[in-house]
Amino acid sequence: MDTQSIAISAKAPVPLVSDRYELLARIASLYFEDGLSQAEIAAQTGYSRSMISRLLTEAREQHIVEIRINHPLARNRELEQSLEQVLKLQGVQVLTRGALNYSTMMRRIGTLGARMTEDLLHDHSVVGVSWGTAVWEVVNAARGGAWTDVQIVQMIGSLGTPNPDIDGPELARRLARIFGGRYSMLPTPFFVDARQTRDALLGDLKIKRILAQYKKIELALVGVGTVDSERSSILRAGYVSEQELEDLRALGVVGDVCGIHVDLDGACDFPIVDDRRLGINVEELRAIPVKLGIAGGQYKAKAIVGAARAGLINWLVTDEVAALGALQLAA
Repeated sequence: MDTQSIAISAKAPVPLVSDRYELLARIASLYFEDGLSQAEIAAQTGYSRSMISRLLTEAREQHIVEIRINHPLARNRELEQSLEQVLKLQGVQVLTRGALNYSTMMRRIGTLGARMTEDLLHDHSVVGVSWGTAVWEVVNAARGGAWTDVQIVQMIGSLGTPNPDIDGPELARRLARIFGGRYSMLPTPFFVDARQTRDALLGDLKIKRILAQYKKIELALVGVGTVDSERSSILRAGYVSEQELEDLRALGVVGDVCGIHVDLDGACDFPIVDDRRLGINVEELRAIPVKLGIAGGQYKAKAIVGAARAGLINWLVTDEVAALGALQLAA
């Protein structure tokens, strides 16, 4: 059975008048922690029942109360073992998909990814993050812990999408806040118009200082992208054209990690677009001890195989559909 976890924050994330905040926290505590009904709270505090209802709603809107549903996360152990062996991965978790729709599946693998990330963390960890919906789901499901001096590093330039929540800077900030650490942002776009522009930016001293931190990353949290036109994030963001994406597919490219494109055999030398990319390079990414890829759905099967063979991921959280597709392709 699903369980529900409720946290009453000790600090409001948005400014509130102190007395108002205390009132909201008190009402929320009576309702969620003490288990009183709205009618009982109204009788105890002297407010009307409708006022209590409005105060509880306000408490949730102001994030004084945060409710997380802890769904059961059934896993397919047989597929996990098969993927580890076939793709030579160090750790794999495969969500049992069942009848879950895509958005629900992504939330569930995000939770699996968050728990795996938390298990791999330690004091003074340096964690690299990319961007995208899959990584956002992990960050959204992450929980605080007792770690000391965790550092989050943005590994690639900003995507610049209309939804800043899934972009690298916001994900780095949120993860640092959750883990009680600090963060470093890469103040560049993800792609620029020419290699010369990229090289000029890479020569900036401030950017060099951020890039130097990549050698210290112990855990990279990354999405696995696809070159399918309907699912390509960099196409939707306007960084590549449909023709460029078609040119990549013609060369055998099946996906990317951190904007580093790969084919099914794991080759990753495709300067058509990669020469305009700002962020961690192939050698730096491969050198990171734990590269945790988060990806699900049939469109990601090829990309998962290519990324694993290229050494761009060595841990994986996915679903049964992508796992089965990846196994068939790898075989």
